[in-house]
Amino acid sequence: MNLIQHIGKLRLGLDVTGGDFAPAVTLDGLVLLLPELKEGEIVVLFGDEEIIRSTVDSNLIETGRVEIVHSPEVIGMGEKPIKAFQGKKQSSIVKGFEFLHERKIDTFASAGNSGAMMVGAMNVVNTIPGIIRPSSVVMIPKLSGTSNIILDVGTNPDAKPDVLYQYGFLGSLYAKYVLGVEDPKVGLLSIGEEEKKGNLLVQSAYMLMKETQDFNFIGNVEGRDLFNDKTDVVVCDGFTGNIVIKQIQAMFRIMQKRGLVDDYFARFNYELHGGSPIIGINGNVVLGHGISSPLAIKNMMLLARNVAASQLNKKIKEALKGFVV
Repeated sequence: MNLIQHIGKLRLGLDVTGGDFAPAVTLDGLVLLLPELKEGEIVVLFGDEEIIRSTVDSNLIETGRVEIVHSPEVIGMGEKPIKAFQGKKQSSIVKGFEFLHERKIDTFASAGNSGAMMVGAMNVVNTIPGIIRPSSVVMIPKLSGTSNIILDVGTNPDAKPDVLYQYGFLGSLYAKYVLGVEDPKVGLLSIGEEEKKGNLLVQSAYMLMKETQDFNFIGNVEGRDLFNDKTDVVVCDGFTGNIVIKQIQAMFRIMQKRGLVDDYFARFNYELHGGSPIIGINGNVVLGHGISSPLAIKNMMLLARNVAASQLNKKIKEALKGFVV
């Protein structure tokens, strides 16, 4: 039986060793997280049991809200993902994906080696049948108070037109079922609004999208539209999306240093968003920032919980039955 059917009783997997400042920061994030979980929700920790027990208040473990899966090996941030994943079977990332694949947990989140996380997502959990390539999603705050989502932001740098089309489909479902947007507007990131603007990839993707019935395509959008209400979902290849997101993050850090952050710009703080979900796979996986703070760890786990509770994977599978490119 799929555990995700029991909303409010989710089992949330957390990689304790993932991140530049793990395990201390990860376990501090756990302390922030637990008061915000719903009754019956459990956090399953993957890491060295001795270290976890020596750090976490024993009362938290005795309550049954926290479980430990002993995973003594660590995949370092600089290790080659495939080699490390294959060679370190007792690592927190490998054990986490084993539990996710076997449905012993409903989500798995880590601020660790993103390459190893993608290896697990693609080769252990696998893509949903019919999905060409999964995508990573990031939220961009709008001036109106809501958020755009942008995908892809690095999972697939060399996308083809049919992949971008599917990103529009996946992004629309994410906005609808996770963010609660009734009829999400999907835009294709380009250098102009006109149909013929953009490189060959964008122009070809536009031709696929313009007559679609699978999602609400509104046409091309430009970089300035990332922060307004013209669209709810912005589609691009992973190469472009990664550059966009890192430039936004850099500008936020510059504004912080210069004391120019107001209520709106404060929403660009990565700690408030926690991480990036990987959508289009047979499981709920969230990638956190390597430099994650306790607050970021907490919000990474809440994001993972919300994605699982939305039953997004089930919704994608149902929608794919009538999907036509």
